[in-house]
Amino acid sequence: MRLFFKICIFIFSTTALTATSNAAYISDELTVPLRSGPSGGHRILHQGLPSGTKLDVLKVDDASGFSQIRTARGTEGWIRSQYVVTQPIAKLRLAQAISKGDRLQNELSNLRKQNTSLTKSGQDEKTSNQQNQSQIKNLEAELADLKQISAGAIAQHAQNQKLTETNTRLQDELDDIAEERDRFEDNAQNQAIMIGAGLILLGLFAGVLIKSRPQRSAWN
Repeated sequence: MRLFFKICIFIFSTTALTATSNAAYISDELTVPLRSGPSGGHRILHQGLPSGTKLDVLKVDDASGFSQIRTARGTEGWIRSQYVVTQPIAKLRLAQAISKGDRLQNELSNLRKQNTSLTKSGQDEKTSNQQNQSQIKNLEAELADLKQISAGAIAQHAQNQKLTETNTRLQDELDDIAEERDRFEDNAQNQAIMIGAGLILLGLFAGVLIKSRPQRSAWN
């Protein structure tokens, strides 16, 4: 039965989680670079914050798509806003789901044992037995809901993870293209400066040659 609860990875995705107004987390299955400014061209301060890292959001720059954050260790920087979520990642919610499932399973097991004991002993505990039966039905219904929710949630999680990986790869490719473009523009600018300087020197040299030529008299 414990394996059943491990697959209930999104049971708490339908439950509202209480959080502070500025609390946030790195989204699932990612390591996000922390930069010194709100763009992919700024210096990297940290190569990769792992998923599940708790953050304080200091500022959101909608124009650049970056958010300024501070980690629990006090490090401040900028990361892409798309990687910031307002609830803990699935791994953390899974631990909560497993804990709740274990508790429900233990309660269900204890109630069944009590019911069996009352039946075998022949004690007339009709009221207690009815209460136990009602609690057993409630727990079984709750466990059935967990199973139904998990079926769709796991498929959605797999799809979201695939989309996240694809988006991360495409974003890295865009950053590489932007860096290559910047290098090309720098090289073109340097070449233009060199050509301009060469033309100026050539003009000065030609002027010196013209002035140094001996002038002919009007009689000749």
